Amino acid sequence: MRVNSEKEKKRLGDLLLYRIMDTASEKAFDSLTEVAATICEAPISLISLVDDSRQWFKSRVGLTATETPREQAFCAHAFDRSDLLIVEDATKDERFQDNPLVVNNPGIRFYAGAPLEMSTGSTLGTLCVIDRVPRTLTDAQRCALAVLRDAVVAQLEVRRFRLEMESVQSLLPICAWCRKVRVGASESTQPESWVPLHDFVADAAPVTHSICPSCCQHESLS
Repeated sequence: MRVNSEKEKKRLGDLLLYRIMDTASEKAFDSLTEVAATICEAPISLISLVDDSRQWFKSRVGLTATETPREQAFCAHAFDRSDLLIVEDATKDERFQDNPLVVNNPGIRFYAGAPLEMSTGSTLGTLCVIDRVPRTLTDAQRCALAVLRDAVVAQLEVRRFRLEMESVQSLLPICAWCRKVRVGASESTQPESWVPLHDFVADAAPVTHSICPSCCQHESLS
């Protein structure tokens, strides 16, 4: 499934901002899928994220697969809604009755997905629960799934903020005029000072001096 709309291009760009695809499992997310499965009494629970060609599971309960092709993704149908997508019997829903995930393993019959709408305005995936028999959710279970979805969104936002802060903190504050580097700004016990760039580099790592080929050529011509 290839979607080329401007909205989808923005969504895919927003997905990249979170740097979440293909990352290792994290307890903060795994705990939420486990709670969702327990409260909704479902054998399968997933945090599913969708890029241009696949749905990938950041966290999963009751399923060994780590991803499926996008065209098989139930959660891709939840992108244009803010409420839960409920499919009580996939075999009777023309959108899904021929889906390989319905016809074959894991034999999906029931699906409930809560869209993960981020601060960017884009929906990146869902927190969903799945069963192999037709059924529905109680009002209390629907409410709980929505609350857990909000917790997943919050975890994604916190994770993105932390990564962005780490990137900012790794930048060198250099004077645009003299090229000195500011040091000690984040250390409460060390006053702020400005040192020449070559001194900063020499203190940070062992260095040796040489002449690059371009400078050698320049010197030979002079």
